[in-house]
Amino acid sequence: MFKVAGYVAFAMLLAGAAFWWITTPERVRENDIAGLAGDAVRGEAAFWAGGCASCHSAPGAEGDERLVLSGGRAFASDFGTFYAPNISPDPVYGIGDWQAADLVNAMRHGTAPGGDHYYPAFPYTSYARASLQDMVDLWAFLQTLPASTVPDTPHEVGFPFSLRRLLGGWKFLFTGPDQVVAGDLPPEAARGRTLAEGLGHCGECHSPRNALGGIDYTRWLAGAPNPSGKGRIPNITPGKLDWSVADLVEYFTSGFTPDYDSAGGEMAEVVQNLAKLPIEDRRAIAAYLKAVPAVE
Repeated sequence: MFKVAGYVAFAMLLAGAAFWWITTPERVRENDIAGLAGDAVRGEAAFWAGGCASCHSAPGAEGDERLVLSGGRAFASDFGTFYAPNISPDPVYGIGDWQAADLVNAMRHGTAPGGDHYYPAFPYTSYARASLQDMVDLWAFLQTLPASTVPDTPHEVGFPFSLRRLLGGWKFLFTGPDQVVAGDLPPEAARGRTLAEGLGHCGECHSPRNALGGIDYTRWLAGAPNPSGKGRIPNITPGKLDWSVADLVEYFTSGFTPDYDSAGGEMAEVVQNLAKLPIEDRRAIAAYLKAVPAVE
């Protein structure tokens, strides 16, 4: 009996050690970004591609007010309600006391400066596909924006989802591949893959998820329930979205569809962001969407 108890205790010890190892927050190594100088001009393009203002500006912000990243927008989910934080350069209420490595850790590993896991309401599983240079450039641009003294609103998340250590297990299970659409693509579509799968995080809304909130990569961009409960986010794979590259570029520029409809809801803000990208990037995203596998 004592021998069995010993085996059980040993097994529990091993399981606990494995859990602790798996759930330990990852961080970027300093030499990974050593020598990378941020460029605010390139960083502005990364800012719009990443849709930062769509989440981190104040609710209802328009025009230049979208560059004041005071946070506060609410995002309801099956796991609780998450509130976008202040990521303005204010050193007290924002991220003004961060270093570039802190932003890289947040975007690549979902790790906060203090070592906590971020909730994946912040789409780091997509942002991780961006290059380190993109992240450092974005950091340089964020430093040029207005500071805000608006305090963060705490997330409304109940037990057990309030245990952030468990998010390490979530990351272990559901962090996706380096490239969702793998293999060689024509250069323009390959550039679009970098934008759409990474900073653009298209799959975060347009792909279905499992019961624990992980993206179903076998149905990439095949549509998903709208978290608001109103309607459904559409399937944008070829066959379901029979738009030409020119149609897609026009939509990314003006918000108008080939049927003379216009983008609404959250997609209207996405179009505001995409319209600020170089036309070559909008064409690249369109070329990528024509190259992804069709999903019924």
